[in-house]
Amino acid sequence: MKSDTIVVTGANGQIGTELVSALRAKGHRVIATDLRVSDKNDSFAERDFEVLDVLNKDALSSVFQKYKPAQVYHLAALLSAKAEQNPQLAWDVNMKGLLNILDCSVASQVGKVFYPSTIAVFGSTSPRVNTPQQTVTEPGTIYGISKLAGERWCEYYFNHKGLDVRSVRYPGLVSYKTKAGGGTTDYAVDIFFQALESKKYACYLSEDTTLPMMYMPDAIAGTIQLMEAPLENIKIRSGYNLAAFSFSPEQIATAIQKYLPDFQISYAPDFRQQIAESWPQSIDDSFARNDWGWAPQFSLEQMVKDMLENIAKNETFSNQLSV
Repeated sequence: MKSDTIVVTGANGQIGTELVSALRAKGHRVIATDLRVSDKNDSFAERDFEVLDVLNKDALSSVFQKYKPAQVYHLAALLSAKAEQNPQLAWDVNMKGLLNILDCSVASQVGKVFYPSTIAVFGSTSPRVNTPQQTVTEPGTIYGISKLAGERWCEYYFNHKGLDVRSVRYPGLVSYKTKAGGGTTDYAVDIFFQALESKKYACYLSEDTTLPMMYMPDAIAGTIQLMEAPLENIKIRSGYNLAAFSFSPEQIATAIQKYLPDFQISYAPDFRQQIAESWPQSIDDSFARNDWGWAPQFSLEQMVKDMLENIAKNETFSNQLSV
């Protein structure tokens, strides 16, 4: 596979941090961009990095003209919980930022653009179990509304401007490398760190709130697999459903207790409970599997073990684990 120059926006985020590393490991020159250099990732400061606000179209255009990217991964966005706290900013970042990316990509003849959508495009009127690829999409959150509008714009730019935009609808993502930042599913990351630090966790969702989830290595692999797939294999230009497994706070707590028997969880649902209740419990991702061969590699049990072992290794909690 030939080496490309790739621009990644929102590179300091949960997905971006790991995606940049994965793309560089494949031999690509990756220009990481964000509002500021991360103080937690020295490699970004030492390698190709541009301070960039995606709302500044002139600055974005200058970056594209400077590096002439073959691919763009547009990850800059406000997530669900933070978006509800500042709807206008969320709309500006999630919508105007995307339109700037699409316009600059057309002008600079970018070969491929990746847009991350989300299960938040579904709403309370969507089927919640095994949610189909094509179904009712009436999101009730600013995050979901902006991402659904983004899907429609991506399809429009493909149909009317010939821009090869590709997208997946991510479920909740779990990673030990970067803590989540403003999403309703963040508990599924925080719970591991708190289990090791204090052996207790107060969850802001109720114990039986089941949501689709995925381990970050699968999300990164699936994203790159989508972008590397032949053009003729990409049949959906809105956003492919993507799934791995589903669990509730009670189920993930039980899985953690296998390794940390003293771990205790309590529940204090807040405004994020209502958001979670409007989302699917499980996802039908058969289109992604059939069109470009998507298949997750990690089960829930494998993820829990790997998360705890890696956090313990990094945070010096290894003596606590009963592995």
